[in-house]
Amino acid sequence: MILDLSDGTVLHELWTVQRLAYAVEAELIGFDGIPPLHESLDELRACDETFLGLYDEEGLAGAVSYRLDGSTVDICRLVVHPRAHRRGIASKLLDALPDGPQVVSTGTRNEPALALYRKRGFVETGTREVGPGVSLTDLAKQ
Repeated sequence: MILDLSDGTVLHELWTVQRLAYAVEAELIGFDGIPPLHESLDELRACDETFLGLYDEEGLAGAVSYRLDGSTVDICRLVVHPRAHRRGIASKLLDALPDGPQVVSTGTRNEPALALYRKRGFVETGTREVGPGVSLTDLAKQ
């Protein structure tokens, strides 16, 4: 379902899940400078991305955001609440994205994310350093 970030409750739920999810990634990659980890509610609301969310019995379990670049789906964020890890939520969210080629980036040391994307047919297209000792891996799927 599309998340309406003009709804304060939805915005706060997303912000909370995002902070929890990126805290896990920060620990995995040894870098806490991930921009969405430090984003304010106002910055999140203004990010100009389309968000899809998945709820479970306890609330928002995960979300994915994207922008369309022509027919290419640029995946901006994929976050899953730590309580909902290993339940297929990330895959369900990726399945809900629009059809077309997809691109995404994740921390090079984020092995769980890289394994998920590889399993779903993404191939690595390059890496780029974003800070001392910290790099992102770019992936694409046709």
